[in-house]
Amino acid sequence: MEEHALAPDRLDLAQQCVLAAAQAATRRVHGAARADRLVVGFAPGLSVSPAVRAFTRTHPDIEIELLHLNWYEKGEALRDGRADVGFLRRPFDEGGIHTIPVGSEPKVVCLPTTHPLASRRRLTLAALDGETILDFHARRTATVEEKLELVAAGRGIALLPRSVARSYSRPDLANRPVTDVPPTEICLAVLEARRDGHVDDFLTTATHALSEHRP
Repeated sequence: MEEHALAPDRLDLAQQCVLAAAQAATRRVHGAARADRLVVGFAPGLSVSPAVRAFTRTHPDIEIELLHLNWYEKGEALRDGRADVGFLRRPFDEGGIHTIPVGSEPKVVCLPTTHPLASRRRLTLAALDGETILDFHARRTATVEEKLELVAAGRGIALLPRSVARSYSRPDLANRPVTDVPPTEICLAVLEARRDGHVDDFLTTATHALSEHRP
């Protein structure tokens, strides 16, 4: 009987992590001799381009490769070798990882435009009492797109960083500020053992560039 590999979008989160680790091992083998390359992973909704532009101006000989990370990867992409530097949101497991804060962003609530609360300009957590909030405990989702589909289908609402809500804006969903939710901290991250010359140069440049660019 012929066997067929499952497509990545059919795998559950644990299987996706195993697949990512295997792909990372292949990348490390092929990229081991590439001292002229940096892989920068970034979380959904965050724009790392200001840092890349600034670094490229001073280090034109270094190739920057960008890696979009799913919400559940974060520090794992640094540990398994897929990324040299991460542009991430806290919280995540920071064991063995050096981080540099570069800002924060407020959270918004995403809900269907037909929801009664969508008529308000801003909300509080008290106003959301009794609503089904689609977080990790209520419903595990692999991508932002999947979570937004559930919101649009009326399965619940979602608290999102503002930049994510803006990046994935759609006409059937409304995003409203939640005034009493703590902001999400944003940081640059790198393995403590990976801080060589090019990585440190990128961190210095990126810290300045991204601190000026608010999400």
